[in-house]
Amino acid sequence: MTIKPESTLTCPHCGHRETLTMPTDACRFFHSCSGCGKLLKPLPGDCCVFCSYGDIPCPPIQQQRNTG
Repeated sequence: MTIKPESTLTCPHCGHRETLTMPTDACRFFHSCSGCGKLLKPLPGDCCVFCSYGDIPCPPIQQQRNTG
């Protein structure tokens, strides 16, 4: 299965949605919402903001799911 490089984040504070390209070699722990300016942090148990608020999890998690 192919790794999808983009994910659409949805801000839990204002509902703003934006599609971003995810880093393939690192987790993104913080993201500033371009709608309301709030700093998004991963939810407990998640490795990054894409896993918490994105429609597609980060590449390391996608790869783990494909091989596990």
